[in-house]
Amino acid sequence: MTHWQLGLALLGVIAYSLLSHVLMLYAAHEPWAAAALLGPLLAMVGAMAWRGRHRVGMWAVLLAALALLAVCLRGGVGDVKLLYLLQHAGVHAALGASFGLTLSGPGLSAIGRVAQQVHGTLQPAMERYTWHVTLVWTFYFFAMALGSVALYRWGPWEAWSLLANLITPGAIGALFVGEHLLRYRLHPEFERVSLLDTVRAYRKVPGDR
Repeated sequence: MTHWQLGLALLGVIAYSLLSHVLMLYAAHEPWAAAALLGPLLAMVGAMAWRGRHRVGMWAVLLAALALLAVCLRGGVGDVKLLYLLQHAGVHAALGASFGLTLSGPGLSAIGRVAQQVHGTLQPAMERYTWHVTLVWTFYFFAMALGSVALYRWGPWEAWSLLANLITPGAIGALFVGEHLLRYRLHPEFERVSLLDTVRAYRKVPGDR
């Protein structure tokens, strides 16, 4: 991935987030809006599962795509807002579980695997650091899932849409960049890599067969 490709990807995420927020406010019950909101997400997750050869993930995406098609063909569902909640909270809970499972047992943590793609063999200090970063991401994903459910239950729809479509990608970006900047203040002895190298490493991490 080059710098301009990363820039285009970021612009795409911003455009998708803004469009999602508008559609959820003004066309949340339209079946075509459900396809426009959830279709790109399913395509992205499906591509990641295909690249990582996650068989379970690929089957899950296929089933979700068929369910979305059924929803669109029948003209929507009774409360489509619940579908959006399940998508947002469910994805974050799944990510929290996948990151958390790598914190125990043999092998590297989720972030440790990313660091291994950049640095090769990790020193013990780097393994410990990446374990703690994985723990932070795990807490973040579960907190976002719980916050999503709580705001949906007790807050206005407009606030939940703002959380799901604008605050969520902003928070992920801030956490990602913030960790990158903080890393060398805490551990100046670590080999320095660019933010772009880190993004490339995320794309190269192999999945479970």
